[in-house]
Amino acid sequence: MRKQVLSILVENTSGVLSHVSGLFSRRGYNIDSFSAGVTTDPRYTRMTIVTSGDEQILEQIEKQVAKLEDVVDIKILEPEASVRRELMLVKVKKALPAEQKSPYSLAELTNNFHGKSVDETPDSVLIEVTGNTDKLDSFLENLQIDYEILELARTGLTALSRGADDVVFL
Repeated sequence: MRKQVLSILVENTSGVLSHVSGLFSRRGYNIDSFSAGVTTDPRYTRMTIVTSGDEQILEQIEKQVAKLEDVVDIKILEPEASVRRELMLVKVKKALPAEQKSPYSLAELTNNFHGKSVDETPDSVLIEVTGNTDKLDSFLENLQIDYEILELARTGLTALSRGADDVVFL
């Protein structure tokens, strides 16, 4: 089983999300991550979908998505030929220094992962971290050593290909 990242440019019409997700649902394909947003041209939306399967399934997904009426362009984004990012917000309970097992404070740990504190209350801290999925997973593993995670939200992967060679101009 392999993961594949698809960058799909679609017409920004009502129901387009339903058409794309419906295709995955009808065919029994899995969506591991999904993000979408309008492009510089408000007539179009870019969807980034992470899906998984064997080679045959992944090939079928690409072909079926490309056939959808609202789809303008579809690209497979390989790791070395794309930039991939995800945003994560984590709310943690403040720990007393005596409760900590590692020598790092919450601020140091957050700094080490290039994150930042975006909200603080007397009993909790809300941290924002952006990066590739492995970086966010690693931050969570380190965070759980000393801190109780109260809430967590992740955006899902968003990505673009490197360079200007394959840009679609409409």
